[in-house]
Amino acid sequence: MSQKIMSDHLGRGAIVYVRQSTLSQVAEHKESQRRQYALADFARGLGFASVLTIDDDLGRSGSGAVDRPGFQKLVAAVCAGSVGAVFCLEASRLARNGRDWHHLVDLCALVGTLVIDHDGVYDPRLINDRLLLGLKGTMSEYELSLLRQRGLAARDSKASRGELRFALPPGYCWNELGKIEMDPGERVSGAISLVFAKFRQLGSARQVLLWAIQSQTSFPVMRNGVAGVRIDWKLPAYHTVIQILQHPMYAGAYVFGRKAQRTLVVDGHVRKTSGHSKAMKDWNVLLRNNHPGYITWDQFEEHQRMICENAHMKKRASRKSARGGRALLTGLVRCGRCASNDARDVWHAGRPRSSLPLPGRSGACRKLGLHRDWRRTYRSGCRSLDSGSRFPSCRGGCNTRRASC
Repeated sequence: MSQKIMSDHLGRGAIVYVRQSTLSQVAEHKESQRRQYALADFARGLGFASVLTIDDDLGRSGSGAVDRPGFQKLVAAVCAGSVGAVFCLEASRLARNGRDWHHLVDLCALVGTLVIDHDGVYDPRLINDRLLLGLKGTMSEYELSLLRQRGLAARDSKASRGELRFALPPGYCWNELGKIEMDPGERVSGAISLVFAKFRQLGSARQVLLWAIQSQTSFPVMRNGVAGVRIDWKLPAYHTVIQILQHPMYAGAYVFGRKAQRTLVVDGHVRKTSGHSKAMKDWNVLLRNNHPGYITWDQFEEHQRMICENAHMKKRASRKSARGGRALLTGLVRCGRCASNDARDVWHAGRPRSSLPLPGRSGACRKLGLHRDWRRTYRSGCRSLDSGSRFPSCRGGCNTRRASC
């Protein structure tokens, strides 16, 4: 037994910290688990009567990007002064980032807790041991950064040649040579072609969705299961249609890096969010004419222009389609101050009472209360169209209802 282990340490007990970075490691690397759990017997062999094993962080990375309840439990126990020694297989099991590592070492030095791994026993209060622990933590962090850098460089290099494999959208599959080809199933390819044909005919993604629901036309949806990727057929949602229309792979282009990941610091913790769209010029890889497409690249660009012009939530002045509803100018009239084209039906007792455009739902007019004055002006100058009254701003002063105006 090491001379650094005193009776005070033995009386306070020990904690064995067990961690593996991913769920696949938990499922496949059983030997690493056995070695880490065996540290409990090693601690008892050194004379620790009370040994607690913390394995709450199995499948959680130690890079600091995710919360680790097991590590927080360990830190709390060390702060309470009830831990005589912390056992870990190696330094990287405790932390892969300098902040968590040095924070734990500082706490262990304050309360007199030892750090023990397969190389030896370390007392953070001793300057030489503190130096060795600092080097171990630095090397662990450097190792993770180096592995990540190598992996990302290899991934980007393979993607630049169009050889990186990933999940393909419905209508495509990988062949034996690692090339992208159309799905051999005629039902799948026919459904994808039908989406583009209907969009050219109807001119709106929403109209394609309404047509599909009305005609009970099912579309293919990719599902990841235990046995691999399978195709399910179901009535489409809006995002199903818009994803097909906006995916450049259907135009025969190999693309990679269309989405970005953003990192924020919230309450002292790193929060990463993914799926943020990037402009086409910022895509990592764009290889046109890489595989057979359902449409041409010119048709793809025309579709994106049409979708952008149909977007009602955009504040810029672009073409808008007249939307359904009781108001004549719903979707067309805009606020002169904030450029919003929001409109809302006013309901009373479950029945529509009036339809008033309400500018500034998210703009400056609503914040300043100017929309109230605008509504009063609207009400005083125009009565309900359902009563057959004249609409003041209608050119020619017609007396007809909305359907004829």
